[in-house]
Amino acid sequence: MTNNDAPFQSSQMRVEDDWIDYNGHLNMAYYNVLFDRAIDEAYTALGLGPDYIKTDNASYFTAEVHLCYLRELSAGDVVTVNTRILGFDAKRIHGFQELIHSDGWVSATSEQMTLHVDMGTRKVTPFPEKIAEKLAHYAALHKALGVPERAGRRIAIPAPR
Repeated sequence: MTNNDAPFQSSQMRVEDDWIDYNGHLNMAYYNVLFDRAIDEAYTALGLGPDYIKTDNASYFTAEVHLCYLRELSAGDVVTVNTRILGFDAKRIHGFQELIHSDGWVSATSEQMTLHVDMGTRKVTPFPEKIAEKLAHYAALHKALGVPERAGRRIAIPAPR
């Protein structure tokens, strides 16, 4: 991850040949792979990385995700992901990510709700104070960026009248 905290910016990633589907573009499942790799980098900066499960016997699980596909990606394309914390409470993080092509355009967005989980009981549990303090710090930085245009979207077909 780069040294950019507002928003978190992932390392560069490349769209792999094997991820291309029969339509000739990045298969929808691999957008999640790219977003997931980036959120792991961001959450490591929060203290929730691979060592956290060893030291605290806790981790995070994704409870809900909403993806918007905006522009196709092809094999070999280089991308990064910007990750923001839109909000958090004692047990959850509301995050938002943008998948950005190396030419600067946004290919997709992902909005998710992440739960903090005690790995012994496999139940949702409050963040320890050290993590809550980091969340508060980064949430304040990210709040200054404003609310992303695509945040809070829902899927619906209006009922016929």
